[in-house]
Amino acid sequence: MSAGAPGPAGTAVELSATAVRAASTAVFLTFALNGFNFASWASRLPAVRDALDLRPEQLGLLLLVGAVGSLLAMPLSGLVVQRLGAPRAIVSFAGLNVAGLLVAGLGVLLGEVWVVAPALVVMGVGIGVGDAAMNLEGAAVEQRLGRAIMPRFHAGFSFGTMAGAALGAVAARLEAPLLLHLAVVLGISTAALLVCARSFLPAGTHDAEEHAEGAARAGSAWLEPRTLLIGLVVMAAALTEGAANDWVGLAVVDGFDVGDDLAALTFGAFVTAMTAMRLLGTGLLDRFGRVRVLQIVSVLALAGLLLFGLGPTLPIALVGVLLWGMGAALGFPVGMSAASDDPSRAPARVAVVATIGYSAFLAGPPLLGLLAEHVGYRHALLAIAVPVLIGLLVIPAARPLPTAAGAARG
Repeated sequence: MSAGAPGPAGTAVELSATAVRAASTAVFLTFALNGFNFASWASRLPAVRDALDLRPEQLGLLLLVGAVGSLLAMPLSGLVVQRLGAPRAIVSFAGLNVAGLLVAGLGVLLGEVWVVAPALVVMGVGIGVGDAAMNLEGAAVEQRLGRAIMPRFHAGFSFGTMAGAALGAVAARLEAPLLLHLAVVLGISTAALLVCARSFLPAGTHDAEEHAEGAARAGSAWLEPRTLLIGLVVMAAALTEGAANDWVGLAVVDGFDVGDDLAALTFGAFVTAMTAMRLLGTGLLDRFGRVRVLQIVSVLALAGLLLFGLGPTLPIALVGVLLWGMGAALGFPVGMSAASDDPSRAPARVAVVATIGYSAFLAGPPLLGLLAEHVGYRHALLAIAVPVLIGLLVIPAARPLPTAAGAARG
């Protein structure tokens, strides 16, 4: 059995079923490794704050500086992937991500914010282009398989964050130096990524002639109402997830006077709930369709945020964390699938939606840090309810296009 994919000159790239399955596994593991790297840093943010002696608004500004690289790089991600190809883009920009994290760890060790800040910009560039490349690779695999499996790829990211958070909790408990912790885990993840890259879809599979045309018209995607509305749905989900990644640990430490190890475990509970929902995502989407599923998870996110932000006790807040994690799970992957419904326009539309989503994911949480200076971390997180409500109103825009393949069911 083989599947033909048009090559750059109109030829066919023949892909066996085994090759497509191998590419699917490689994409899943790549998402997992990316989440592992991110959580290895995010789970140690209390240690970063203490080592640099930062107030909430100062830590928020530091994270915002780190987001600048991603915000500048991501609008060009579609063209970068078009030029380099997804495998090279993923590996190259993952290298930038790792380099930035290691230098940031060194800056924390030295106690120098001026070292950490530019390192986080480098990390942000790696995240911005690398994540867009992963999603384009995932969309290409999804279309070859003909199933809505993007949530499973993002579940891979969640599995990675679970592992990273668990190791972060152990490292915090042992009071391991951040730089040593990062050097060990990032070395392992980089080696694993190089192995995964060997199984990505071959050159020509996603560099099709119609994709080149789509990249050339990338700017016009910013004028498409459906694409922008899908971007709002993804923005709400990304902010809901990103705020938890950056602040849920600190909110638990400061709100309930617990140790850094319990904060890391709370972060782990969030990503565990998110992972479970992403694993269930394909079945839910097949049964209920995109619109209904997205509406359900948005309501779960709202309920979780309210319980976490207003709950008087830690157990109630933990229930909120679980609902929050479930509610944050599907908006981003389903939005990426919706942006890819028309393969000829997928690179341009995914770049737009990814830019909007990652802008919220990276820039929104640091801005919440500024608000936390005045109302505290837990109450600041309640502000996320506003974009979640906006996203809930525009969810019907994610309904599959009439010409979309069976991979994205409505």
